[in-house]
Amino acid sequence: MATKHGSPNDRCATLAQRVSTLEQLLAISRRLNSTLEMRSLLLQIVEAARELTGADGASILLVEGPQTLRFAASCGPSSPYLIGTEVPTENSLAGWVVQHHETTVVEDASSDPRLYAIQSVNTSRSIVAVPLLFGDRVIGVLESLTQQEYRRFTSQDIETLETLASIAAVAVENTRLFQQNDWIAEVVHEIRTPLTAILSYAELLDRQDLRPGNRQQFHQIIQQEAERVNRLIGQFLDAARLESGRVIMKREPLALGEIISQTIAVIRPQAATRQMRVTSTIPENIPTLVGDAQRLHQVLLNLLSNAVKYSTPGTDIHVTCRVEPEQLVVAVADSGPGISQEYHASLFQRFSRVPGSEKRATGSGLGLNIARQIVEAHGGRIWVESVVGQGSTFSFSLPRPAAASKTTQIVIDD
Repeated sequence: MATKHGSPNDRCATLAQRVSTLEQLLAISRRLNSTLEMRSLLLQIVEAARELTGADGASILLVEGPQTLRFAASCGPSSPYLIGTEVPTENSLAGWVVQHHETTVVEDASSDPRLYAIQSVNTSRSIVAVPLLFGDRVIGVLESLTQQEYRRFTSQDIETLETLASIAAVAVENTRLFQQNDWIAEVVHEIRTPLTAILSYAELLDRQDLRPGNRQQFHQIIQQEAERVNRLIGQFLDAARLESGRVIMKREPLALGEIISQTIAVIRPQAATRQMRVTSTIPENIPTLVGDAQRLHQVLLNLLSNAVKYSTPGTDIHVTCRVEPEQLVVAVADSGPGISQEYHASLFQRFSRVPGSEKRATGSGLGLNIARQIVEAHGGRIWVESVVGQGSTFSFSLPRPAAASKTTQIVIDD
């Protein structure tokens, strides 16, 4: 006869489920603590939250000040609309969690007065929001949500999410500390070379026996190196803001075909100086996307600039756009020297360079990293296919927005 606590079989099943969840959390903890890139870390956390709680979606909001939180990562149907969105600490569910330092569960999202309306996206039914506690500070909020009327979060789901939030808070703070120190070291290293040149040539200008021709040449070198420092600083700031999630991507309708055509027009004069042609194959009636046109132009310009800089003079560059059921894919193909397979995975990391490429062109090693972060912030991905001696193709995908009929009601704090 079963007791009020359930039959022995039920208790065994519950225990087995708890053990399985604990094993998953331990594996997740090891993964998170070995990840030192913020965007990748946050995406792993929200994916883990969704999987562990059986949710339809999950999000992390990070505290940016006494009055503001910002969606730093999200997965699920509404994720493309949320990244970078600000939420006030007053009159919002996430803000309530931050102010009270405690978990809250919303059974019916349509009736809770604490929910903050963001925009018309898929409707949330049930939400559980837990604080990311680091010591006595709340550094953010981790949320899981359902969009199914019959699905409600259990006490086990809530306990699991709170445990994950504790693990995530430590991982986020460790990553922040590492990145701060890592950025300082990398910035000093990258700026040291042009600064050394500036100081050396400035010292040479003081020599009394310097010929007029050399004086003019040294002035030009100093100016070029100063401009290089300025560009490096701009890229450092851009990459750091993107990595921290402080850059807000615009969410406006955009015509990808126009962006491609405009970017090609910008790069053609540079290509012409190396006797290179830039051609394209762009289908008509490309579906309208939602995103930041200026940032996507930046991505494509970086890929085209690299193709021009690193390819053999006299070769061609071809840009294509492919429409697929759930995404658009843009590819930039060149006939350059190609890149060995062993370097493909690291190309999109900060300060990454292919050995030997410095002889053909110089750069900060941040361009592809910035491009990757922009594409990922739009819900897409970027990759390279290349064979040494046969050229390279850099591609990125962008998700097609959901049909308007699927975005009927407001989503709040999810």
